[in-house]
Amino acid sequence: MKSGGSSFWSNGSVPLIEPEFLSSIIAVASDIALVITQDGDILSVLINQQDTSFGKLDHWEGRSIRNFLTTESIPKLNAVLAAFARGDAPRKAVELNHSDNAIWEFPIRYSFHPFGNDKSLLMLGRDLRPIAETQQQLVQAQMSLEQGYEARREFDARYRLLLRTVHDPIAFVSVGDGRVRDINEPAAALLGTTREDLVGSSFFQEFRDRRGEEFIEGLVNAAISENAAGLEVQTRRSRSRVTVTPHIFRAAGERVLICRLSGDDGTSVKYDGLSLNLSVLFDKGADAMVFTSIDGTVLTCNDSFLDLVDAAHLGDVKGRNLAEYLGRGQIDMSVLIENARRSGQMRMYATKMMNDFGAKTAVEMSATYLNDRSEPELGFVIRDASRVDAVRKPAPAQAGDDSNRNVMELVGSASLKEIVSETTDVVEKMCIETAVALTRNNRVAAAEMLGLSRQSLYVKLRKYGLLNKDADSSD
Repeated sequence: MKSGGSSFWSNGSVPLIEPEFLSSIIAVASDIALVITQDGDILSVLINQQDTSFGKLDHWEGRSIRNFLTTESIPKLNAVLAAFARGDAPRKAVELNHSDNAIWEFPIRYSFHPFGNDKSLLMLGRDLRPIAETQQQLVQAQMSLEQGYEARREFDARYRLLLRTVHDPIAFVSVGDGRVRDINEPAAALLGTTREDLVGSSFFQEFRDRRGEEFIEGLVNAAISENAAGLEVQTRRSRSRVTVTPHIFRAAGERVLICRLSGDDGTSVKYDGLSLNLSVLFDKGADAMVFTSIDGTVLTCNDSFLDLVDAAHLGDVKGRNLAEYLGRGQIDMSVLIENARRSGQMRMYATKMMNDFGAKTAVEMSATYLNDRSEPELGFVIRDASRVDAVRKPAPAQAGDDSNRNVMELVGSASLKEIVSETTDVVEKMCIETAVALTRNNRVAAAEMLGLSRQSLYVKLRKYGLLNKDADSSD
């Protein structure tokens, strides 16, 4: 038995087929059939009578098939003819593109079969034009999709650029779930956080005393009302009063609110990139930052300050005086306030921060007097200096070497009582010099730091020759 049939085809029982019937069978079995010689000359052309798209191809007979092939198809045909000449018949069909007088082209998939004793070849072809048309339609559909994607990407780029460059605080909020679909940086800065933290979060949570469904419903009602009035709210983080003016539209079957945020006077909140950078630096900076009233009452602080004093949240420190966390208490606070008010700022003030449990940390503080408002405030930047302080060598006091040398020279030449008296003067002088240096030559603050009256401090300054003309002019 042979594959695909029975012995019927090999035992001599196949009847002879009349030529007129054979041509009809071949024409029906394929869309187009060609009989060619080994050299490629066309002996016969048979076309399926049910397919009239080929027209009449009688003028092909007697001519080389290469005259009716496109340039890229001729090497394919030559390769097939060479294979038959070697006795190696190709097993796969070959696609050839026909061209008739360069007027029209059509692709055909041919299978090649030996035919007759003169080594002619029978080419049975299937018209690929329906497939080509389908492929062309798919290509056109793909091109249309690509054009749509390009248009969408261009629109998205315009939208992103507009949202980034516009200075008005804008937020897009979904009516369905009340979450922020998108927001620009000015709006994020107004709400006291970053754009990345807000996208996808609930919009109502950024405002005080607002409940989700009621807040979104209020925005929708304000958007569809004729007077187009906004909602006055207070932000949760920055505690500023803003007006939310909503407009509603529908996109992709979903209702979306575009909300414009403005100050309580109706004007848009001024914004630049520096404001956002400073806000992020305050929230995520490594150094502790504190803003206090002019008397030292804590108004706000960042997380680094909470870590420094081991406080759980802002409520633990807000309203308390910063002096409660300073190593020398009100003395440190008075020095910082006095020098900041007098010169506008005070840099590198060394002291210690103390938490509620008594643990102390060496720090370096800088204070800035903020007088650009009706009620001036103080801004403090506090850096943990405990690690630096551990490796830093203690700086010798002025005239320390001479004083130590003088003390050592007294041993053996004076009594212990006289040596102690001399040592007391040295220590007293060093303490006075240190207090004056820490307070930037502020005599009132230095006297308070040493626990002396101002008159007593002046007496000791004259005693040790520390009172000079510059110091007198500074008071």
